[in-house]
Amino acid sequence: MVNVTDVRVRRINQEGRMKAIVSVTVDDAFVIHDVKVVEGQNGLFVAMPSRKMPDGDYRDIAHPINSEARSIIQQNVLEAYDRALAELEAEKEEEEEVEVFVEEEVNTEEAAVVE
Repeated sequence: MVNVTDVRVRRINQEGRMKAIVSVTVDDAFVIHDVKVVEGQNGLFVAMPSRKMPDGDYRDIAHPINSEARSIIQQNVLEAYDRALAELEAEKEEEEEVEVFVEEEVNTEEAAVVE
């Protein structure tokens, strides 16, 4: 069985079908970079790193060799993506709250000057 010991979300893209690029560490000994989280017709899925061949087809550079390993990797990657997306949304909400607070503070100062 494969033991995923770390998943690092390197980039999140909220536009388009490709949602994130991640790195997956296995057994604290082997890392797979450029794993993609992609929005498909049936929801999110994990695409392993691939290379375009001379005939135009894409071929995986690294990939699980059985369905159990694929399932474990996919579950870990999608959970890490969900956590990273939630953190990003929380940061955006905090920024919006700060902007509103600063705007209110400026308006209060302007009112004090007018008096």
